[in-house]
Amino acid sequence: MTDIIENDFRRFDLNLLLAFRALLEERSVTRAAQRLFLGQPAMSGALKRLREAFGDELFVRTPHGITPTPRALELARQVEPFLQSLHQALTQPPAFDPAQAQRVFRIGLSDSLEVLLMPEIMGRLASKAPGVKLIACSTDSTRAAAMLDEGAIELAVGVFPECVQWQRRRPLFQWRFVSVYNPRLVKTRRKRLSMDEFLRHRHVLTSFSAGLQGFIDEQLAMQGLNRDVVFSSSNFATSPFIVRHTPAIATVPDFIGRVWRDTLDLAMSPLPFDVPGYEVALMWAASRDQDPGLAWLAAEFIDAFVVSERRSPRP
Repeated sequence: MTDIIENDFRRFDLNLLLAFRALLEERSVTRAAQRLFLGQPAMSGALKRLREAFGDELFVRTPHGITPTPRALELARQVEPFLQSLHQALTQPPAFDPAQAQRVFRIGLSDSLEVLLMPEIMGRLASKAPGVKLIACSTDSTRAAAMLDEGAIELAVGVFPECVQWQRRRPLFQWRFVSVYNPRLVKTRRKRLSMDEFLRHRHVLTSFSAGLQGFIDEQLAMQGLNRDVVFSSSNFATSPFIVRHTPAIATVPDFIGRVWRDTLDLAMSPLPFDVPGYEVALMWAASRDQDPGLAWLAAEFIDAFVVSERRSPRP
């Protein structure tokens, strides 16, 4: 079907629609030519091409000028809205009314960021944009850029240290690793874990590679140390319930640690050794820079994080 439409348009000069409109309104070849700043021969040529394209006389001569045929009047009812829509598209910036919008957005992010942001985002949509729907697609820093290029997602949220020139990146917030545990099962001398206490207890790990070692283990190995990892999962959903019921420690980004602390009555501690921080950012395709709906949604994500910070401040 697409090939048929393209072939038809290649055979038809869209400028002829302006000539058709002028002829219809002026009912005179001469006046239509003057209106479009054309010579009368050029307008006569345009009328000839219109007749050939539509297989109809379109306009017949009368003592008082030219009169449109029924076919011309039928075409006018379709052409005028098309020209008005095209004019609006060319001269007015696109608009997005959240209250009236009917749209589905695909968002790429990790399950931990879903837990942090989506409750607030979905609450906002329920009141501001009831016709907007979101599909959360699992992604990470290694896959998000390709998913944006392929159109599998429209907005990515995550740690993206680099951004190619055909994509856009906007910082959202900074985070660091923290340890989360049940203070009734993991006893500490102070409110923060010492290195001895950190290494003495067993650990649960979120590893996207589904291994028993991760970034924290690499940092410990640089100091000649190691920890006892007894459970590994590629997502964050199970770990808080394990540490709630067993004397184990989960080391996770502080934004998900705060959610676990506040909802499951757990404790949170900074790590007893230094590790670098990270930045969560929004990322989208540069081709969507003029998409008002996506710009609105990105702004909602930014504001949603601010709200989540107020509700669950950093320690």
